[in-house]
Amino acid sequence: MARRDAVLRAMKDHPISQRRACVLIGVDPKTVRRERPPDNPEIREEMHKIAEKRRRFGYRRIGVMLERVGMVMNEKKLYRIYREEGLSVRRRRGRKRARGSRTPMPVPLCPNQRWSLDFLSDTFGACRKFRILAVNDDCCRENLALIADTSISGARVAHELDALVRIYGKPACIVSDNGTEFTSKAILKWANENGVEWHYIDPGKPQQNGFIEASTAACATNA
Repeated sequence: MARRDAVLRAMKDHPISQRRACVLIGVDPKTVRRERPPDNPEIREEMHKIAEKRRRFGYRRIGVMLERVGMVMNEKKLYRIYREEGLSVRRRRGRKRARGSRTPMPVPLCPNQRWSLDFLSDTFGACRKFRILAVNDDCCRENLALIADTSISGARVAHELDALVRIYGKPACIVSDNGTEFTSKAILKWANENGVEWHYIDPGKPQQNGFIEASTAACATNA
């Protein structure tokens, strides 16, 4: 773009042809004659909308959200547009967290309207650690599952949710914190394929997910 402007200035200031100006500046004449087409303005606008709601999402997870509305592109082009729009997430020393959706959570009035998820941790004596994934139904306060393992990834969480859906049916909404397991591509894909709204609470505010926090606290006390 800068070289094209230089050619135009040279033609304006001196009585020379476009081809001659291109030779002097070292620009291919085709790049000057061809107008650059608009570069996906609708995708850029949608990326900004997603970034406003999910401020800690990188370009890959934004790409997953774009696929939900039918906007699919290769990863290199997605990354280029992401950088050009200035949406790169600033690195920080702490663990990355996704900003929660600002839409209000629905009040659970019947079973399966809202599930909540959380992790609690413990150790085998003084040696190896393990984690427990707790899943609750916020309406009837029923604990649907307690899955224990030494390591539980986002893909494992999605697999366990599939098993619970086969038993209880799909929830309308799931609430969780911003843990890496819950903000992984595996979970975003699962929520998209199952049509389940996933609500992230604000970082540092566990009271926004009070039902599961009370449940996990009780589990820890009984243990």
